[in-house]
Amino acid sequence: MVDSKKSHRTTEIVEQLREEILSGQLPEGARLTEMDVSKRFNQGRNAIREAFQKLTHQGLLVTRPNRGVVVAAEPPKPIRDLIVPIRRMLEGYALELIFDELDEEDFQRWEELLERMKAACAARDYAAIAETDIAFHRSLMERAGQPDLLVIWEAMVYRIRSHFRRTQRRCPDPMVIYDEHRAIVDCIHAGDLQAALELLSEKIE
Repeated sequence: MVDSKKSHRTTEIVEQLREEILSGQLPEGARLTEMDVSKRFNQGRNAIREAFQKLTHQGLLVTRPNRGVVVAAEPPKPIRDLIVPIRRMLEGYALELIFDELDEEDFQRWEELLERMKAACAARDYAAIAETDIAFHRSLMERAGQPDLLVIWEAMVYRIRSHFRRTQRRCPDPMVIYDEHRAIVDCIHAGDLQAALELLSEKIE
């Protein structure tokens, strides 16, 4: 039971810090210390250290000499461009893998995400739009149940997190972002795999 509670606490810390990094609240190069984060979450150093390790594996934190743990910088543009086709391949594969197994519980989770995204788009809250956008695509990878694929996906996508915010800010009407994701889910729900794959591929840019 103790181990389960510890794991739950660590997961909560990881999710909160991850959201702050993805939304830009914790900018590139920001330094995090075990002491400060431990005080903030009222948790022991071990839980914080484990959270830092998980976020490092996800490509969001790095260890710098004489600076400790800092928010990771994003890769140069040629690397970002390389990530796009790999993302399309991974997410398309994940959707094909789970397509025949999806049930109403899956669609309910997507509906909840879409409602959050719709509200964020209506409010032009670009940090929240980016967070829900990434969460939607991450849900595909999680549902596939392939830990290795998820690790690869996280290492790529979390490193290009500001790309989501930049792309979305260029959109004159943020509701288009919601409409695009709604269309993907509607195609999946209608049983049209090919249309869903095409829309998913178009969304990843």
